[in-house]
Amino acid sequence: MQRNSRLKRELQLLTTEPPLGINLCSTENLQNLQAQIVGGSNTPYEGGVFELEINIPERYPFEPPQIRFLTPVYHPNIDSAGRICLDALKMPPKGAWRPSLNLSTVLSSIQLLMAEPNPDDPLMADISSEFKYNRAVYLEKAKNWTKKYATQKNKVSSDTVEKIPEESSKSSRKREALSAQENLEPPKKTCL
Repeated sequence: MQRNSRLKRELQLLTTEPPLGINLCSTENLQNLQAQIVGGSNTPYEGGVFELEINIPERYPFEPPQIRFLTPVYHPNIDSAGRICLDALKMPPKGAWRPSLNLSTVLSSIQLLMAEPNPDDPLMADISSEFKYNRAVYLEKAKNWTKKYATQKNKVSSDTVEKIPEESSKSSRKREALSAQENLEPPKKTCL
């Protein structure tokens, strides 16, 4: 009961005040959610829309949500199965999850991790090494993966996005992500 009322409040907050570049969609139940994160500007993930799966445990908020990427991401802290190495997704003593954290905070932390990888706590050692010692190769591979796996065909080309001033570019990409999501999702999901 506590979980459902808390989740409803959090979903309402995400509806009225969504973090920039984050969109949350729910299915019929509150246990399984999906989210999208739009890649940040000036990162190798720019222009990409990354799908995430969120499973809410029965003991939420006393246990963290289980979140993984459905979209492949070339990143030192995200493995090939989409698992994410982030303290906020782990219980203490190894992690930093607290019941005061919420979905909005965790999704924003994941978005920040995408922009600023932590190569000292990697899931993918080879990508971490590349990030530390050969940044140009890492950036090129991450951009290629973004283009291959996270860019919808109906999105505006990157040439057009670069010509738009930065503030309108961010809101434009968010609108495009929301529009792309509406076109791709099965009708039984409700986007907030």
